[in-house]
Amino acid sequence: MLTTILHPATAPDGALPLIIVHGLYGSGRNWGVIARRLADRRDVVAVDMRNHGTSPRATSQSYPEMAADLAEVIATLGGKVDLLGHSMGGKTAMQLALTQGALIRKLVVADIAPVAYSHDQSHHARAMQALDLSGLTSRGEADRRLSALIDDAGLRAFFLQSLDLKANPPQWRLNLSVLEAEMPKIVGWPGTQGHFDGPTLFLTGAESHYVRPEHRETIRALFPHARFAKLPGAGHWLHADQPRAFEETVRVFLNA
Repeated sequence: MLTTILHPATAPDGALPLIIVHGLYGSGRNWGVIARRLADRRDVVAVDMRNHGTSPRATSQSYPEMAADLAEVIATLGGKVDLLGHSMGGKTAMQLALTQGALIRKLVVADIAPVAYSHDQSHHARAMQALDLSGLTSRGEADRRLSALIDDAGLRAFFLQSLDLKANPPQWRLNLSVLEAEMPKIVGWPGTQGHFDGPTLFLTGAESHYVRPEHRETIRALFPHARFAKLPGAGHWLHADQPRAFEETVRVFLNA
């Protein structure tokens, strides 16, 4: 089963648990602050997806398989939850909602649409695999070495959260070879049909181009009760760009 990180409710009032599902190259640990803040009235569970963090390694990374992984976690939490997924995690959440909708009360999809994208993220996997890990003892030195392969300091900081410097030798908490090989599935969409009748929030960054106006017809066909909201000053990593606004928007939607 997937690795889970439980953030117990500080003042439980009987609300269903919330599961947070990270995106590509992320982990449940990335969502720690937001998860703790959203755990004011409900338990919040952040997962490590397959081939990420400390979850099991697998040879494939398809959305039906990732949705089945989530269903297994939900079964241990009582069989029904609220679900929040970002990017790859958002597609996984949509796949589960469309195929096993009874498991979900409310759904939040963060900055992704149920469509195939043309961009390719495999070059980041290759860059991480090419990083010389020999003799690494500090994240600063790792960042210096990785800067020769990845220019964007923000991306480097994000990726390096998944580098385990305490291991001997240091190692990535990512199954990079499989993620690179499975990239067409990850950036794609399996064409899942059906519909999810529960309340659904498509929350996007105002500066992101992942959810376009032309996607809305597809979204509404699959999620007839979809609502849309944009966070000003946020891009694709909207929860990192505007964390307090992200939290509050999610909280209001879940508690309404």
